[in-house]
Amino acid sequence: MNPFIRLHPSDDVLIARSQLVGGTTVEGVTARGLIPAGHKIAGRAIVTGDPVRRYNQIIGFASRPIAAGEHVHTHNLWMGEGKGSFARDYAIGADLKPEPARLDASFMGYRRSDGRVATRNYIGVLSSVNCSATAARAIADQFSRQNHPEALADFPHVDGVVALTHGSGCGMDSEGLGLKVLQRTLAGYATHANFCAVLVVGLGCESNQINAWLARSSLREGDTLRVFNIQDTGGTRKTVDKGVALIRDMLPAANQAQREPCSAAHISIGLQCGGSDGYSGISANPALGVAVDLLVAHGGTAILSETPEIYGAEHLLTRRAVSPAVAHKLIERIKWWENYTAINNGELNNNPSPGNKAGGLTTILEKSLGAVAKGGTSNLQAVYEYAETVLAKGFVYMDTPGYDPVSATGQVAGGANMICFTTGRGSAYGCAPSPSLKLATNTRLWERQEEDMDINCGDIVDGSVSIAEKGQQIFELVLATASGNLSKSEHHGYGQNEFVPWQLGAVM
Repeated sequence: MNPFIRLHPSDDVLIARSQLVGGTTVEGVTARGLIPAGHKIAGRAIVTGDPVRRYNQIIGFASRPIAAGEHVHTHNLWMGEGKGSFARDYAIGADLKPEPARLDASFMGYRRSDGRVATRNYIGVLSSVNCSATAARAIADQFSRQNHPEALADFPHVDGVVALTHGSGCGMDSEGLGLKVLQRTLAGYATHANFCAVLVVGLGCESNQINAWLARSSLREGDTLRVFNIQDTGGTRKTVDKGVALIRDMLPAANQAQREPCSAAHISIGLQCGGSDGYSGISANPALGVAVDLLVAHGGTAILSETPEIYGAEHLLTRRAVSPAVAHKLIERIKWWENYTAINNGELNNNPSPGNKAGGLTTILEKSLGAVAKGGTSNLQAVYEYAETVLAKGFVYMDTPGYDPVSATGQVAGGANMICFTTGRGSAYGCAPSPSLKLATNTRLWERQEEDMDINCGDIVDGSVSIAEKGQQIFELVLATASGNLSKSEHHGYGQNEFVPWQLGAVM
């Protein structure tokens, strides 16, 4: 097998399939020294200031002369402007394509009374504020299948009772953006299809007043949404007892839910990548992109996010926007992030992380170009702000941070009933109430951390399967998981600690 991967004839770099020692020669390129697996090697001599291309896109500029066969990484590649200006051509709508022929597949889901379809059937316990988090967890713990198996023994159609708590809800502007985002996030979870019923526990004096949240979110208390405060109830023990009693009242109705055949059009996937490496844009991300195109063809929804991790590649999305308004909304979010990082004395190129760089990713441009591949090739139908309800079908974008728990929390709040998470360095992650599938970008990771990985995409790099074939496998795994097959993270009990709403604004 060729030890190098050439992604495009015009690329200046090749990717090492495995660690290479100096002297390895392929296609007229001889490695000069050790090249780690997944890292870049110069395919030609590059002059200081010249742009360097991967995917036939600029990933940075040479910070010093680079000889053919030399390792290309942080020591000789940077984001600084090189010869000529690096201007992204947004070319709005230039890559629009006809809508795909509609395909028809089904999965076994829970059909709710309002027509939405769930992939899981949980009861949720949400906290309005950090101060009520301990009580909320104590309520859910009484229904833990591990510690109290008898509690749900008579309710086999209930997947569990989960507490989703957070570290915010007070010490914030009662009319500010931070509280609005938190309330929008909590509302998205309180009404999520994968929750058949929800209990919300507050303290009573917090900024995030439950009654104000209900009013602003157009929610009303009822049989499937119950709310109360610790201060009104009379303390922690009484609060836990009351919460347990309310959930016991909810369980019989929740247990009446039955899986039935449902169209794949009801599947909404949040797309994530974490612990990315040099293989992410070669294997798992483009394979997930194929699965996304299949889901879109079946009428489903895929949500791409992590704005700091599409920075420098957003022009590939604006070219697919169905209207100038959609494209400009994405560009506006990019500009918001440029300002946000600047006023906080940061820069977007602080991403990639140390782990990303160890895996072969050098600049945010390179990382973003690989990350965008998760979104496939379908037209971009809409752009949403964090935790907004996703109403459009097809491929959409949601503005979120790059930090995976925060990003996925926003996607689930928007309605994602599944998460697909690619990783090259390794990840242990789940996202209740929506099952999370983890896709390994390389076979070494799969072999090392198989207990956390749901599918290996490293066989693309190994040359034994095509991207299209792997995309079909991912789509089939999505259908099986949506139908009730447990993901690896669900087996391990992940999901409750990974609820992390985006905190914006001053803490006062």
